[in-house]
Amino acid sequence: MRILTRYVVFDLLKVFFLILSGLTLTIFIGLVGKEAVDKGLGLWPLLRMTPYLIPQAMQFAVPGTMLLATTYVYGRMSSYNELVAIKSLGISPMTLVWPALVVATLVSFAGVYVNNLAVSWGTQGVQRIFIESLEDVVYGHLQVHRNYSSGRLSIVVRGVDGRILRQPTLVVDASGNRPALTIRAKEAEIWSDSVERKLYVRFHDYEVSGPFTVTDPGTYEQVVSLDELTGMSPETRSPSTYALGEIGGAVASGKERLEQIEQSMTAQAGFALLTGRFGALSTPSWKVHQHELSTARQRLQRLHLEPWRRWANGFSCLGFVLIGVPVAIWLRFSEFLGTFFICFLPILLVYYPLLIVSVSQAKNGTFPPPTVWLGNILLGIAGIVLLQRVNKH
Repeated sequence: MRILTRYVVFDLLKVFFLILSGLTLTIFIGLVGKEAVDKGLGLWPLLRMTPYLIPQAMQFAVPGTMLLATTYVYGRMSSYNELVAIKSLGISPMTLVWPALVVATLVSFAGVYVNNLAVSWGTQGVQRIFIESLEDVVYGHLQVHRNYSSGRLSIVVRGVDGRILRQPTLVVDASGNRPALTIRAKEAEIWSDSVERKLYVRFHDYEVSGPFTVTDPGTYEQVVSLDELTGMSPETRSPSTYALGEIGGAVASGKERLEQIEQSMTAQAGFALLTGRFGALSTPSWKVHQHELSTARQRLQRLHLEPWRRWANGFSCLGFVLIGVPVAIWLRFSEFLGTFFICFLPILLVYYPLLIVSVSQAKNGTFPPPTVWLGNILLGIAGIVLLQRVNKH
């Protein structure tokens, strides 16, 4: 029995790591190209991003690789009648199936770790290098396209002369209690400070339009937080970029923030009712509070969802193997691509749409967070039924 187990495990791992290397490299090249096109990065920043992009490539490659390796190994064993030979010796075919399930379980745990690493350490590393290269990125983009936008900031120029921007127009969108701001000038300069995480734009002979309008032939300096610009500030950071170990603290902070907003709105509503100022509950400022409350609740819901989603994504490997093993044995194709696509088609048409819908509804609070496991449960049930039929016949 141990010989059979070692045979299956060694064969499965050999094929798995071979396919994983090629598939990860292919996805990695695509991610590098996307970063280069979307952010206008040069060769050196892209090389520095390499260790941070590899986990992001692997998180997409691991589940597909597990299915590919499974369909190849078990399709070959079935086509060569190895399973028939095992059964003729009075050995249950499940003896060759259990090693794959154990390997898939271990790979699923590894998948959870890789997913967590990619969305937290990987994403933050890419953002950090982008911030450090931002000054060159902005100037390069303005020289070629005459405009640049990111987050709440956008800038359009007539031309670029060295480090001088000719006739720039900077627009900073409204955020919370901060109004929108438009700045026009004869010329400007840009520099960034990666340590203080700030972007500075110094205008000469400028006009500022916003809640007020100011025209001055002198100098004006606009400071923009790089955390806000890249969406990595504590207020705007996406819950999907938190490591699993950070989510507990983020949930506590989110609850505290939600309580503060609710208490503030309760106090304002009570004061308005006591003083008879009922119209205060329909003013723009009250709508701003309602928006903040809705945003805080949605953010907290997404934080609660994130651990469930990470574990469900990781354990898709086990679900794929539960489907891949019986189908590969049943079809008996020595050429694994045919079996792979036959297995992957229902996964593509059923599992992924179900995952997308459940995640979307859980983010909105319509479904509870554990709903994201529905696709995995469906794969598991279908796989167990197919395994029973294969083992029986």
